[in-house]
Amino acid sequence: MGIKTIGGIYHNSPTAFRPGGRVRSTKTVLEINKPVASAFDDFVFNWDYEQYLLVGGYGSGKSYSIAIKLILKMLEEKRKCLVVRQVFGTMRDSCFSLICEVLDSMGLLTTDRSQFGPYKCKVLATKSSMGFQFPNGSEIIFKGMDNPEKVKSINGISIVWIEEASEVKFSAYEELLGRLRTPDVSMHFILSCNPVSKNNWIYRHFFASLDDKGIEHPIVDEQKLYENGCLVHDGVYYHHSTPSDNPWLPPKYLARLNRIKEYDVDLYMVARWGQFGANGVKVLPQLRVVRRGMPEQHIREHIRRLGYESMYFGFDFGFEESFNAVISMSVDIEKQELIVWDEVYMNHVTDPDFAALPEMQRVKERVLKCREAGANKSIVCDSAEPKAIQYYRQIGFPVRAANKFAGSRLESTRKVKRFQRIYVMPECTNTIRELKDLTYATAKNGDIVHDQFSIDPHSFSAIWYALDQVTVADLKDRKYYSKKGK
Repeated sequence: MGIKTIGGIYHNSPTAFRPGGRVRSTKTVLEINKPVASAFDDFVFNWDYEQYLLVGGYGSGKSYSIAIKLILKMLEEKRKCLVVRQVFGTMRDSCFSLICEVLDSMGLLTTDRSQFGPYKCKVLATKSSMGFQFPNGSEIIFKGMDNPEKVKSINGISIVWIEEASEVKFSAYEELLGRLRTPDVSMHFILSCNPVSKNNWIYRHFFASLDDKGIEHPIVDEQKLYENGCLVHDGVYYHHSTPSDNPWLPPKYLARLNRIKEYDVDLYMVARWGQFGANGVKVLPQLRVVRRGMPEQHIREHIRRLGYESMYFGFDFGFEESFNAVISMSVDIEKQELIVWDEVYMNHVTDPDFAALPEMQRVKERVLKCREAGANKSIVCDSAEPKAIQYYRQIGFPVRAANKFAGSRLESTRKVKRFQRIYVMPECTNTIRELKDLTYATAKNGDIVHDQFSIDPHSFSAIWYALDQVTVADLKDRKYYSKKGK
């Protein structure tokens, strides 16, 4: 058991499994004993390369280990680190929250400025603007690629962490590589993601490229990476992990991942084994059309048992080429199931004529019955049409606008994909037509565009709006580390 020393951070050898360290200031010495999963031990203390690519399954500990790596570097040297995701609005509950958790487990976190200063060891978290300030002048800041102009104007960055890198566009990645340079200091780019698809730019840039004729040219053998867990090629540090590499992962979580194989084999290979596959091409591989007869009767009985509180309603507006689409559905949060059981779908119709349809009157009565039963339900509409929403409200429809924000298309799509099963009743023919074989759009270079599709699926948009205030558990976003470092 030797001692590995990295710039003042004193670290037990990998075989000890409990790296420890000491952070010094002129007046204070703080002991740190932070457990690190052995699969990430070398990565946490390795700064020999400019680019680090971490791919792996859900809950494998990638993001947590990156947070530890960044914190130790910020303590060791005066650095400015930029953390980016495609959608800025997702930062607070993901990367920012995770770094807060790790700092807290180290005894370093504070939100009180009186505990922060050059002779103190606390790291100041500013929740309003989302950032971290270290006693030695280091900083961690957060930006979203949904507003790339703000990223371009940042100076002094020497470390970049791109979380969910597969969702960031390749052009944005190239922009970061080209623009962010700080003189006289080493640059480091850390990319982390689940290996969703071989059509994604992550695979095409780091594992196998395609030439103009569509012929594939290997860069790195992915199977060797799966076997070895770590390799270096052309100056890039590759790291692969699975949920089995996280010693703090509960057995029940692993069992849930294993059950994915029962309804989505492609997602199972991504989530459980962290391997590239076909998942991400088909948007909703878990969608099932309910068969007539007994299966349909069982589903309808399940809808009845779920009751009014589990009903949701969405409305996507259209007229000329697009369609009005109104979806009625039920959600079983416990089983993570979505059931679409009614649709109204039509174009080339004015709002007065559409509102007068018997089908729309039934939707109106249905929502009002929910309210009479104590379930505060509304028909949630596309907020881009405030005049239409106001019209329907004036004639007695219980409607409201959906909460839309920069990147909401992507986040809404991800929310729907979190359902383990999506059932569509056989009479919802337009929903079936649009969603059964819905695929992602691709850019000219072959990259998947995760918030655009092969068609304009109006029923999908209506489902987004209906789920406006529904929280669907995301397996891979859950953390299983205690405040003591577990």
